[in-house]
Amino acid sequence: MKIENTKAQMRKGVLEYCILSILREDDKYASEILGALKDAKMLVVEGTIYPLLTRLKNAGLLQYRWEESTSGPPRKYYALTETGKIFLKELSTTWNELSNAVTLVTSKK
Repeated sequence: MKIENTKAQMRKGVLEYCILSILREDDKYASEILGALKDAKMLVVEGTIYPLLTRLKNAGLLQYRWEESTSGPPRKYYALTETGKIFLKELSTTWNELSNAVTLVTSKK
């Protein structure tokens, strides 16, 4: 078994949660979301993020708007919907429970 495959699966498992969390405070366009993920050492490529953003939008968790840019073409800004905010709150609770459980199981006694 290759460790890189397992690490990639772990990252994929929390990517939705991370994206929704990034959008919690402010609307962002895809490059800003990618930048925030890269800053946090989440290795994500554009080919991964765009289908995920579309899926989250189709699920009613995100909405978007087009905004003119002074440095190029218009940008699509993503924001949480009310449903997305509720979903994020539930994911946060689940993440905290899971994180605590994993810490308990993996910590040295």
